[in-house]
Amino acid sequence: MIASLVAITALCLHVAGVFAATHAVMHTRTAQGAFAWVLGLVLLPYVTLVPYLFLGASHFGGYVDLHRQRQARFFMLHEEALHRGRLGLLAHAAPVRDARYDAVGRMLQTAMHGGNALFLHVDGEAAFAAMFAAIGRAERYVLVQFFIIHDDVLGRRLRDALLERAAAGVEVCLLYDSIGSHALDDGYVDRLRAGGVLVRRFATRRWRNRFQLNFRNHRKVLVVDGIRGFVGGLNAGDEYLGKKPPLAPWRDTHMEIEGPAVADLQRVFAEDWYWVTGQRPPSSPPPERCGRAATMIVATGPADRQESCSLFFTQAIQAATKRVWITTPYFVPDQAVFGALRLAVFRGVDVRILMPCRPDHRTVFMASTLYAHEATLAGIRMFRYRQGFLHQKVMLVDDDTAVVGSMNLDNRSFRLNFEIAALNVDEAFAASVEAMLEDDFANSDEVNPNDYRRLSYLRRVALHVARLFDPIL
Repeated sequence: MIASLVAITALCLHVAGVFAATHAVMHTRTAQGAFAWVLGLVLLPYVTLVPYLFLGASHFGGYVDLHRQRQARFFMLHEEALHRGRLGLLAHAAPVRDARYDAVGRMLQTAMHGGNALFLHVDGEAAFAAMFAAIGRAERYVLVQFFIIHDDVLGRRLRDALLERAAAGVEVCLLYDSIGSHALDDGYVDRLRAGGVLVRRFATRRWRNRFQLNFRNHRKVLVVDGIRGFVGGLNAGDEYLGKKPPLAPWRDTHMEIEGPAVADLQRVFAEDWYWVTGQRPPSSPPPERCGRAATMIVATGPADRQESCSLFFTQAIQAATKRVWITTPYFVPDQAVFGALRLAVFRGVDVRILMPCRPDHRTVFMASTLYAHEATLAGIRMFRYRQGFLHQKVMLVDDDTAVVGSMNLDNRSFRLNFEIAALNVDEAFAASVEAMLEDDFANSDEVNPNDYRRLSYLRRVALHVARLFDPIL
């Protein structure tokens, strides 16, 4: 009887595995990912069926429709602004053209805006001091979005700052990711709501989001009164201030924008907020001109028709004629990005990648180690930051372009997460980013191809096995 029950259970699991494998063939975004899932689901359904429930979904409906409707409407308004700019009626509102990044703008149906003032904030103390100061000056509304919020010292400082503004009559909207902030205590949220703050969790699938680890909203955005915006790699938790060993000190970067580009930060937040609430958050026109920098807000995600994050990196790398310096906590590039990096080397471009020397996710760290070795063989200079955990997501292209945002060089950012970055064309801002990265490289050790050869055979096998998990890292 028991043997029969086991046999029936095994048969049912294998049948379910075949159906799940068919689903994977039809919907997984890459051939490599589909092959990996099919192999596991058909041969080992006892092991892979549950992970596939969490990690296998590759599309969703309602958010995609909303996203594409917004893009179509923005494209219409963008064309109208261009037309009026040519007529001289709204010349100040016309987008800035930069041939190197036009393809990115057309892909995302967004634009580059001139007249922005940019401020670089190195590490958490400086960034959160600026953000709390901006929140404290808010007069009309505050829009806040983080992937992770913790109920710790920094998280409570954020809570109290938002409650203070809400008590002053300012409209406050807070959006956090339901998986990234899964440990956030209900009491934290209840206190915010009781104080008048509008708080919601982001979820692409409302009815089964707790079983869905893909499609996380990894964006970090703050907008105050439509005048000032912040974007970068920091979340709201004590570890982002370097207060939690063993990863302390924590190395990260955020930036502040004043000017027309803040409108696009608002638009990205509004799209996510509308999906969750069915309502539009407050908004207002940004200042026409606060500085001289040109900025394009690059918002990517799995709702895009193209693999927009990967293509964005590819285009930015291809635009380089002098250098490409990239800092990322996870170096697991796809073939398009890795190919663009190698071709840049052959063009004589100074290509450098800065990674952490301490792991926060061991499998990703092992896969990154193998990719770093292969990159050195292609002439890419790889560095490991030794002064704590490096979490910043920054790219410097030539002498005038700097990107700061939430995007990692891994499959999750390329295809599965909602990400955001500011692409800035301004020599002064790029010079400040260059100085910051020069300090980072000075506190790093360069990877040598012989480092891999010195590893034991079993250790090298482990690195190759870790890389097999590329599609879900």
